[in-house]
Amino acid sequence: MSLHKVCSSVPHLLLSNTKLPFPSFEMPAESERLKVLVTNPEIPQEAIDLLSRDHEVILCHNVPSQRSEILEKCKGVHGILWVNHRSLNAEILDAAGPQLQVISTRSTGIDNVDVEEFKRRKIPLGNTLGALNDAVADVAVGLLLAAARRFHEGRLKIETNNWENYHLNWMLGQDLRDAVVGFFGFGGIAQTIAKRLSGFDIDSVLYTTRRRVSEEIEQKYNAKKVEFDTLLAQSDFVIIATPLTNETTGVFNATAFGKMKNTAVLVNIGRGGVVNQQDLYEALKTNQIFSAGLDVMTPEPLPLNDPLLSLPNVVLMPHVGSATTRTRTHMAIIAAHNILRGLAGEPMLSPAY
Repeated sequence: MSLHKVCSSVPHLLLSNTKLPFPSFEMPAESERLKVLVTNPEIPQEAIDLLSRDHEVILCHNVPSQRSEILEKCKGVHGILWVNHRSLNAEILDAAGPQLQVISTRSTGIDNVDVEEFKRRKIPLGNTLGALNDAVADVAVGLLLAAARRFHEGRLKIETNNWENYHLNWMLGQDLRDAVVGFFGFGGIAQTIAKRLSGFDIDSVLYTTRRRVSEEIEQKYNAKKVEFDTLLAQSDFVIIATPLTNETTGVFNATAFGKMKNTAVLVNIGRGGVVNQQDLYEALKTNQIFSAGLDVMTPEPLPLNDPLLSLPNVVLMPHVGSATTRTRTHMAIIAAHNILRGLAGEPMLSPAY
């Protein structure tokens, strides 16, 4: 039975969290088994089991993975399941050797990958686009509410016994109901966030992307494509949900913050580099904008002396948008299937380009 037939129902099964079926067939001889490197031993066992049915799996042992170990163990492998955010470039491809057939990341973002080098060498590259939409959307809504209603500042009030009970205007936040929500990037994750926010009775959605989404999607979320300056000026909440590219790097800077409402809340679940962090600090400190909720930042880990940590009106999370057991397992299985299909010369479940 071909791999295509074995895996044809995988997307539906993955989404329903159903155990994957496999046909019975003879295991290939050990000498025929191709080698697959997995760069992190903590990947869910389901992915290891899937790969090891037909192939020899080589595991890195260090957590986090060390580049020196990866460079040594990737020699002679036919596939690599890349489970970290380290640079994936010509150095890795050269170390693996000419027999390398496929690599898949266990991530959606590929800003750490030299995609042009992959294209030049014609090496298939997979990722896990769409697998983490729900988990990241949940975190985005959580950050949005926490920043709008001053959760972090409230905790600080409790810790310092600073309950200003007699002030009628104490700890007032921003309403989500009837708000205009702007998205910088309106792909799968952003649309999943918009779906959740529709239950909060928001007014409308604005979005800025290179391409307009379908009319059907716009109608579904009461969304309208606008210029970036319009998005900044009219949005009560601004959510960054875009990859890091040359075009998006540092787009949210002092100029951008100066065009936002001083009651606006910024949420970033895209990439830290989209925001000029020093400019964000100044905007929050001077109340140019109301607050921010960040799951991504630059650098990661954030240094303990970073000025953002001194502010009461920013909610920080350590890049855990996809960190649920179900989501991480889902991502690992998709990446494993990408490897299997690549080794079989068949289309991936989730090609990166």
